[in-house]
Amino acid sequence: MLTLIARRLGSLVLTLAAVSALIFVVMDVLPGDPAAIMLGTSASPDTLAALRHELGLDQPLPVRYFLWLGGLATGDLGTSYTYGVPVAGLIAERLAVTLPLAVMAILISVAIAIPLGVASAAKRNSSFDYLAGVLSQLFIAVPGFWVALLLILAFSIALGWMPAGGFPGWEAGLIAGLKALLLPAVALALPQAGVLTRVTRSSVLEVLHEDFVRTARAKGLPRRAALWRHAVPNALVPVITILGLQFTFLIAGAILIENVFNLPGLGRLAYQALTQRDVIVMQDVVLFFAGLVIVMNFLVDLSYLVLDPRLRGRGR
Repeated sequence: MLTLIARRLGSLVLTLAAVSALIFVVMDVLPGDPAAIMLGTSASPDTLAALRHELGLDQPLPVRYFLWLGGLATGDLGTSYTYGVPVAGLIAERLAVTLPLAVMAILISVAIAIPLGVASAAKRNSSFDYLAGVLSQLFIAVPGFWVALLLILAFSIALGWMPAGGFPGWEAGLIAGLKALLLPAVALALPQAGVLTRVTRSSVLEVLHEDFVRTARAKGLPRRAALWRHAVPNALVPVITILGLQFTFLIAGAILIENVFNLPGLGRLAYQALTQRDVIVMQDVVLFFAGLVIVMNFLVDLSYLVLDPRLRGRGR
């Protein structure tokens, strides 16, 4: 077990190193000079050269890369060209909005998808199964930003129950903060719920045909008990895989939703940094997103080892 974890950790570190190099090179070749954007088109060449030197942009690419890595290793993510504040503080401030939004979205997705997928598998080929399939396909097909606009029209403009956008801050109270995030969370959750419903249905159907479920039923265990006590727990591995991937997608994919609802989250920060050519913020935010995906995949792999001991023997 420890050997497997050590191997996965080594793979994680190497992947992060490769991703960081790729991100740095891609950001460097993007068009636009940060110094010119900061000073404007009327800046003199001498002023531009001085600012580029101050920002370290006149140094060779390998030097800038290793300086950036050294800062990351010590917790110094650099200073934003646009805001003039440490990037670590910016990410922490925006993550306080994006992380609760992603958690709310994944909880809504699970609350919809798991019961719907299990019930659809239990009532295979019924009218309920057909309706659940139509709903899941509809959730997947409809773009999240369009769902967001519909939710604003229905619950904010027409009914006036929910705010149309903005975030009051957690200092305004937990209820006010959650209320501001509810519609964005629903808009993020519905497409993921569609995917998770299909995966849950397929996984449960596969387990229902296993010998141990048929044996439990032959011993007199009621169908409902066999479903929830034996089939559903053993069908969780692929579901957990999708949940891990969905959580990272919800954080990284919140850019459109946060812009629709004008939320000061991490996705909106990435969008603003891109439009303002704030390279250091873009590098750190993209690396954060990539690192989150890699770490979540690592945690999903560990969950496999916990849920299915057979995989430990294969790892040896």
